[in-house]
Amino acid sequence: MKAAIITIGDEILIGQIVDTNSGYIAKALDRIGIEIKEMLSISDDKQAILDAFLYLQNNVDIVVITGGLGPTKDDITKKTICDYFDDELVRDNAVEAHVIALIEKALQRKASQMNIDQALVPSKCTVLHNEVGTAPGMWIKKEQTLFVSLPGVPYEMKYLVDYQLVPKLVEEYERPFIIHKTVLTYGQGESLVAERIEDWENDLPNFIKLAYLPAPGRVRLRLTAKGKDKQVLETELEIRLVALSALIGDIIVGFDEEETLEFVVGKQLTLKNKTLATAESCTGGKIAQLIAGVPGASNYFKGSVVAYATEMKTKLLEVSLSTIEAHSVVSAEVAKEMAINCQKIFETDYAIATTGNAGPSKGDSDASVGSVFIALATPNGVIVEGFNFGQPREKVIDRAVTKSLEMLQKEILKIV
Repeated sequence: MKAAIITIGDEILIGQIVDTNSGYIAKALDRIGIEIKEMLSISDDKQAILDAFLYLQNNVDIVVITGGLGPTKDDITKKTICDYFDDELVRDNAVEAHVIALIEKALQRKASQMNIDQALVPSKCTVLHNEVGTAPGMWIKKEQTLFVSLPGVPYEMKYLVDYQLVPKLVEEYERPFIIHKTVLTYGQGESLVAERIEDWENDLPNFIKLAYLPAPGRVRLRLTAKGKDKQVLETELEIRLVALSALIGDIIVGFDEEETLEFVVGKQLTLKNKTLATAESCTGGKIAQLIAGVPGASNYFKGSVVAYATEMKTKLLEVSLSTIEAHSVVSAEVAKEMAINCQKIFETDYAIATTGNAGPSKGDSDASVGSVFIALATPNGVIVEGFNFGQPREKVIDRAVTKSLEMLQKEILKIV
């Protein structure tokens, strides 16, 4: 089965908000064996919506639409659906009762006529009940294509996808199995990884596809198997992953799409009952943000000092002024003192420290733009490495963050 996703809203087209709905819907459909062929973002314009419907009609099996279902005049999706399906709006009594009850309970006021009119739906549609909002989902078929309209509010869309759309699709349509396995690698670039696994990649069966997903300091390898026999797909993927691990096991840190390096590090710290703190300058707290974003981080992450200005390094982290004067603020010596003192302040097993010139100007140091020093204080001493990550600024910061976590992960693995 093939699907397309349409997001409706001028606010998306002008960059006022970021479309996250399409990604959520795509993942949900992919999990049940429905292949996404296209994603469109269009304006709140009747003709734009009609043109998109006509373009996708009979070219895909399912069109999922989000947005334009609000109570205000600029939300025109329902009326446009009626025009496309030669239909009319009728009042759904169950939706109306739900809307009134929801407004009165949540807002402690009487529902307005505009709220109540959310119960108007095309007569030919099947209503998808929206338990968490006032705009119902709508399921309506024309010729060979199913059109499903969902509200654009993310939490309402997610509810309808999870509890209405996906179960109904599973019940009514026969679908192939699509299984993804993601391998996370750190420390080597895309071209080098590709060279190391070239023969392995060439030997993959035609029902398994490999995609390279590079990012600063890391490469994700996504294997996708598609077919009718789930057991065959899973068995073959496992065989291929074992062979892949034998080739590049030294740079593999995880085997899951959601298993980021900070997640892997968190699991390792928890397993080995170790603690961590960070002292950040050029990375501006981004390492701490990633670490703290992992559920359960409070078990091992004690805190962070973001000493961006030079004087904060001396006041908060007690870096020696003589060290700064002798070596400059961007130096291995300063990074080392930052890490050691951070380890002492927070009383942790490990401490990461970063100092560098992310650019575009040099700041308080004569070190070249892109220069970064990363220090890692461990129970057995301090490791310091220097890098030049080039430009632009965002690349320098991202690569420094990734390299810091990579250094930490390698040290934790040394613990028996």
